[in-house]
Amino acid sequence: MSKEKQRGGFAMGLIVGLLLGLGIALGVALYVTKAPVPFINKLPQRTAEQDAQEAERNRNWDPNAPLAGRAGAKAASGVVTAAPAVVPPAATPAPIPATPAPATAATQPVTPPAVDGRAANTAKVDASKPADKPVDKPADKPADGTRAGSGYFVQAGAFTRMEDAEQQRAKLAIQGFSAKVMEREQSGRTVYRVRLGPFDSRDEAEGQQKKLESAGIEANLVAVQR
Repeated sequence: MSKEKQRGGFAMGLIVGLLLGLGIALGVALYVTKAPVPFINKLPQRTAEQDAQEAERNRNWDPNAPLAGRAGAKAASGVVTAAPAVVPPAATPAPIPATPAPATAATQPVTPPAVDGRAANTAKVDASKPADKPVDKPADKPADGTRAGSGYFVQAGAFTRMEDAEQQRAKLAIQGFSAKVMEREQSGRTVYRVRLGPFDSRDEAEGQQKKLESAGIEANLVAVQR
């Protein structure tokens, strides 16, 4: 009997505990749903009538109305009454210059002075004589050793490099020939020519050419205008 009573008491206690727990949970749930929520319920609640009034105002609202008002105000303020035109005064006519009075005394012709007859005859004689002709001076004679006209060179080679031309000039100097290097543009390129001279006569230039050829150096005779 005692065991059955214990079992019954345990079951009754379990049921009562469950019911008590359910009641507490139900009470907490009701409290949470009914209690106000912080930071939310502080705001004023809008009613359906306020929402309808707001919708009616938004329906007739024109966002460009302020701009139209400003434009109208600017146009109205921009109207400027035209000032009356100022008529300039009539120009005063320029005064007519006075007509100069005619000369009272007529201009008398000037009588030329009398010319002496002897002076007039002398002037006629001088005019009849021919003018003195200028005396042509003889042209200056050229200095000794030079002649007018052409000059002559003896060319001992033409090179495209300055070093080759200087080498040829040094070779001639060793053999006793006085030569010099002349630079000239030819066909868009610079040519360095080794020449002896100038010589006044062709015979003198040909004699120098023969000397070079006898020394085994090819040479050409070149005539230039002075």
